[in-house]
Amino acid sequence: MKSARSTFDVAVVGAGMVGATTACLLARSGFSVIVIESAEPAVFDKNGDVGLRVSALSPGSAAVLDAAGAWKAIEDQRHCPYRHMHIEDAENSASLDFEAPAFGMERLGTIVENELVQGTLWGILQSLATVEIHCPQRVTGLQRRESSVLLELDNSQSAEARLVVACDGAASSLRELAGIDHETWEYNQQGLVSVVQTELPNPGTAWQRFLPAGPLAFLPLPDGRSSIVWSCPSAETQSLLSLDEAAFNEALSLASGQWLGPVMSSGARGAFPLFMRLSREYVSGRIVLIGDAAHVVHPLAGQGVNLGLADAAALVETLLAERASGHAPGASSGLNQFAQWRKSESQLMAGGIHALRSLFMHEGLGGIRSLGLKLVSRSWFARETFLRRAAGQGRNAPGLARGRSLHALATQNDAD
Repeated sequence: MKSARSTFDVAVVGAGMVGATTACLLARSGFSVIVIESAEPAVFDKNGDVGLRVSALSPGSAAVLDAAGAWKAIEDQRHCPYRHMHIEDAENSASLDFEAPAFGMERLGTIVENELVQGTLWGILQSLATVEIHCPQRVTGLQRRESSVLLELDNSQSAEARLVVACDGAASSLRELAGIDHETWEYNQQGLVSVVQTELPNPGTAWQRFLPAGPLAFLPLPDGRSSIVWSCPSAETQSLLSLDEAAFNEALSLASGQWLGPVMSSGARGAFPLFMRLSREYVSGRIVLIGDAAHVVHPLAGQGVNLGLADAAALVETLLAERASGHAPGASSGLNQFAQWRKSESQLMAGGIHALRSLFMHEGLGGIRSLGLKLVSRSWFARETFLRRAAGQGRNAPGLARGRSLHALATQNDAD
């Protein structure tokens, strides 16, 4: 299909949760956007069972999705807010609890199915006049020009944009085409996911237990069931996947300590590899990496998609400031400032998660872990600092994540 425009302001490559959010925010800010996506997302069925992949969206991420026009539609369908978080070490009695009201928060986060988020955003994209969607298509090559980038597509056509945003996931082909290196830490682990029913319903608690082989999380669902993420060595994960339902339920009951009683039933199971990957650069000329294309972290803190949505908000904030200064997207030093901002944030989060994982998986450090959890539990400042950062609304968070509107950001930049 021939593009209606000769050159777009921004090309967004990849329309998963982060990419689709980025495109919606940009279009709602008045930028012309072309979206290139390899596969149209599945249609979300609110009458069907809960999907295997869910995300614990922080209040900051909810605010970003609200700015994109998606949050109300998501809440109107299927979601589960949680106000209590419990963390415990299986090796000893140490634990840590967070209650939203104690910190003046309405909720700590919201469990939402990935398919619902992406499907909602996709519907919004299709309704926006300044967005052109090419799907299913892939980028096969690129040519850097003085004031734009020409993307070669797999249908022998091309698309030109002043700025290209790579949102095409951990195995980003655009990152490779741009020649950006990355570092990868393989954990030789997989995250096993399933939806389970326990004897007692989940009371709306995000619960996590650190086991010697890896963390086990129970995330609350609207009907009292839990979505689990069980991190195990790859060989052990494959063994768990091969068990019949009764044997799997018994193994999960044992691993969880039956905090809600025994597991009574479980649905389909799936697994995905766990690793950490950090791109060396987030910007190369007029090409920007965000989301999993820029950074992949261990899911134990549930921060992967939250980091990506913060990237999206920060990028739009940067581009609005550039526009107010008379610069077209990608035409000033603003992108370098964006890269420094988001790289420092993602590396801090990734490094912290990596260290936490190592601490809890190292045998013989039970006393140190217990002391650490007790110290954090007794320190209001430590708990609030942790919580604000996990909520995506710390001092260094993008304005959209802290509740500012696109209009307010644009007006502020125009006034400046």
